[in-house]
Amino acid sequence: MLPVLPILPVLIVTLVVTVDLVAGRGLTWVPLLAAGPALAATTNGPRGVLCVGLLATALGTALGIRDGGLSHELAVVLAALVAVTLASALASALRRRRERVLAAVRSVAEAAQHALLQPVPAAVGPFQVAVRYSAAAAEARIGGDLYALVSTPYGVRLIVGDVRGKGLPAVSTAALVLGVFREAAYDEPDLLAVIDRIERSLARNLGPDDFVTAVVAGYPRSGRLEVVNCGHAPPLLVRGSDVVAVEATHPAPPLGLRALIGETPRLQALPFSDGDQLLLYTDGVTEARDHGRAFYPLAEGLARHVSDEPAHTLNALHDDLLAHVGGRLHDDAALLLLRKPAAPDTVADTGHEDGHKDGHEDGHEGGEINRGGEVDKGGEAVELYTFEKAAVQQLQS
Repeated sequence: MLPVLPILPVLIVTLVVTVDLVAGRGLTWVPLLAAGPALAATTNGPRGVLCVGLLATALGTALGIRDGGLSHELAVVLAALVAVTLASALASALRRRRERVLAAVRSVAEAAQHALLQPVPAAVGPFQVAVRYSAAAAEARIGGDLYALVSTPYGVRLIVGDVRGKGLPAVSTAALVLGVFREAAYDEPDLLAVIDRIERSLARNLGPDDFVTAVVAGYPRSGRLEVVNCGHAPPLLVRGSDVVAVEATHPAPPLGLRALIGETPRLQALPFSDGDQLLLYTDGVTEARDHGRAFYPLAEGLARHVSDEPAHTLNALHDDLLAHVGGRLHDDAALLLLRKPAAPDTVADTGHEDGHKDGHEDGHEGGEINRGGEVDKGGEAVELYTFEKAAVQQLQS
């Protein structure tokens, strides 16, 4: 259809001339020739507009002479046609200029996105990783969602979050969060200390109504994943053929709101062994609607498309998401899939035994840890959390 647009103004002029010839004498249809150059302003450059206007003026003159000869009425019609042509040529020139500016903005936005949302390698530490990000603002190609995954002296650490709001303020907040996270992830042995530094930075820089929802996770040792959910959508754990939402046992407030709510975040320990996968995402995925206003069923889609290759899984999931919404997302959407590949038998057996031993020595494998590293037992600082029991209960329901 697009290749037809440049010649559409000529077709309009031809149609008007044909109607005038069929309708007989008179200047009734001649003023409609101005539709040609006016439409050309949206599909052609200034030179194309002038050519269409010249054609319309010449044909209008010929029709006027045929229908009644040179007259004051014909002169007025032709003068209006020339004025519309010149105005349309100016509008076309301004449109071309705006398109060039927009192309430059897109290039800068792509560079900013590359610096802000740095590409994630296919393998980080012991994990296979894949990321898919789609911004709702296609002209800017960057939005308020954020993600990062880094390998640190304290294990692999990652964050997936969503900034309240849109546009440049959201991008600025996302850049702040990612900058603090990447710095603190290398410096702080405790994952909760990383969150504290992000919280302090946001408290100094955010407005009273602004906040960031996020899931921050770390892998300090084999077989154990630490998760802190700060008001974000629960990650999805893939274990075997089951897909289970990792609901927060002690939800924390979104980043930037701790001073108002007074809640302190706590670690949630999650067993994470060979073959397990964890999907983190933003609400642009789960709130995507089809034409019937039905939300996208992410857990069902993940169960259909899960494979041993995270990149393949996310590609299929992203295509399924676009098919659900009809081809275009109306909100930013980020997907990050983490997979622990199976190790060789000998290594896997050793690692399993070590992880099992470490878990019993620490006394809180599969549990929840408070800010001081203590394990809560029976109503102390933190409730004991066993993921397998929660997963079974959710599957049975």
